[in-house]
Amino acid sequence: MPTRLQTKVVLASLLLVSLINCAVFAADSPDPYAHETPAQRDARMQWWREARFGMFIHWGVYSVPAGVYHGKEIGGLGEWIMSDAKIPMAEYQRFAKEYNPVKYNADDWVRLAKEAGMKYIVITAKHHDGFANFNSQASAWNIVKATPYGKDVLKPLAAACRKYGIKLGFYYSQAQDWNNGGAECAGSWDPAQKHDMNDYVDKVAVPQVKELLSNYGEFPVVLWWDTPCDMSKENADKLIAVLKLKPGIIHNNRLGGGYQGDTETPEQFIPPTGFPGRDWETCMTMNDTWGFKTHDHNWKSIETIIRNLVDIASKGGNYLLNVGPTSEGLIPDPSIERLKEVGAWMKVNGDGIYDTTASPFKKLAWGRCTKKVKGDSSTLYLHVFNWPDDGKLVVPGLKNVATSARLLATGDILNLRRDGDDVVIEVPRTAPDPVSSTVVLEIKGQPEVIPTYLHQGADGAIELSAMDADLVGGLRYESGGGKDNIGFWTNPSDQASWTFRVTQPGKFQLTSDIAALGSGNFEVLLGNQKVTGTAPNTGDYTHFQKVKLNGILEVAAPGVVTLTVKPVSAGWQPMNLRSLKLVPTSE
Repeated sequence: MPTRLQTKVVLASLLLVSLINCAVFAADSPDPYAHETPAQRDARMQWWREARFGMFIHWGVYSVPAGVYHGKEIGGLGEWIMSDAKIPMAEYQRFAKEYNPVKYNADDWVRLAKEAGMKYIVITAKHHDGFANFNSQASAWNIVKATPYGKDVLKPLAAACRKYGIKLGFYYSQAQDWNNGGAECAGSWDPAQKHDMNDYVDKVAVPQVKELLSNYGEFPVVLWWDTPCDMSKENADKLIAVLKLKPGIIHNNRLGGGYQGDTETPEQFIPPTGFPGRDWETCMTMNDTWGFKTHDHNWKSIETIIRNLVDIASKGGNYLLNVGPTSEGLIPDPSIERLKEVGAWMKVNGDGIYDTTASPFKKLAWGRCTKKVKGDSSTLYLHVFNWPDDGKLVVPGLKNVATSARLLATGDILNLRRDGDDVVIEVPRTAPDPVSSTVVLEIKGQPEVIPTYLHQGADGAIELSAMDADLVGGLRYESGGGKDNIGFWTNPSDQASWTFRVTQPGKFQLTSDIAALGSGNFEVLLGNQKVTGTAPNTGDYTHFQKVKLNGILEVAAPGVVTLTVKPVSAGWQPMNLRSLKLVPTSE
């Protein structure tokens, strides 16, 4: 048996070898940011973190069929029509003859983004259909060589962004390419698609990324990779090495090959707690599609869009909101109307979005919070969705000295006072904005917040709503359209929990409010106790049914406890959970 000293020597030697290997790997890494210091990264990411709001543009040949093939409406996303309808390459390429955006005006697009309060634009230089919106020498399947329009649409967009002070980034589908021989993520349906992936990366993807990084002046400042399927480390190395052509460029986490990139990219949802320690950006459509579809009229309300923007900023993220122009080059009117309304709100409330960081509060019943910390003081922007009827806005558990409060919309000074652990701000009876009004609270020091917990009711019952849950994994809180629930419970390893204060201990019977299309079992844990339940088939994910759980939970003494809901893996079926209720029982 080795001595303790010998063991230490061996461990130290192993650590040294590990460090040497890491150093060699870093030295050999093609990633231009492999040796970047935290300070250098902060400087590189600064403009992006300050921006908070950007425009995504999905535009290409798929805007010609616009969701319709042979007279039939095709389900799914507009830009996926070639795959969803299994259109042969030769037939799909004929759509390029009708891609003639004669009404495209880059100035109009960029001015609209600026008017909406957006600080950057990311446009599809090439999507999964492989069509390039620029003049590429690596593939003739591009807007200059394959369409009657015959011009690069990215150059005027870059010029307009330069003119109006908007940053420009390019989306590039580096792996999937249904016309140039990329990965078969969606399968293949035409023998003409059969190519070698390595050959595609070498002859199409790498040369096109070089073109994009070399031909547009200071742009792009963002490279937005997508769908990293079948992307080997060797091929990813070739692509990431090209980033050195544009020092300071930001790229996302979708390259593949083990590269994490600079930003997380949740798609179509807002993560419950953001991504602490990581920069992140929610990309989202205004209706149900990214690329233009003639028959998609399911537009989000302006209330939803503005509150999404606030919610994302309150969690330290950016909002990349999509428009899908027509084949003529026009942004649909419903998108324009919504962006102008967002812009009107941002002109009043933008200070509470730009250059802010995440909320110090875990939950706020009336809305969200963003903050700015400067020196020995901080500014809290209180975004109030639910304006208090009694004229008292309660900021819970704020330990700092509050020095002043005002309405951002009018500048009116508001009275404030301390009430125990809370700060109470006296606000007008009517909200300045029915969607989201901003109260600016100045405090001394960096925010210090006492944890707040759900409380037991006077009758001893405890209501646990979906909105108050802490979610782990891919779970999302859903609202609107008949939903007010935890959804996307497709992975049995995901779980939801609530932490609350019990003042009247005892035994409790549990009921849950559930909607599901299949019968799945789950369990509720409190300490070492467990009760079980079975989700009913309610016929729809918006029709909820109360379910009594099997067993009793006991809380022996007053205090703070945590309750967790977990699926039982065997036979798990997705469910939507709206609430749990603990009711005192004498059983």
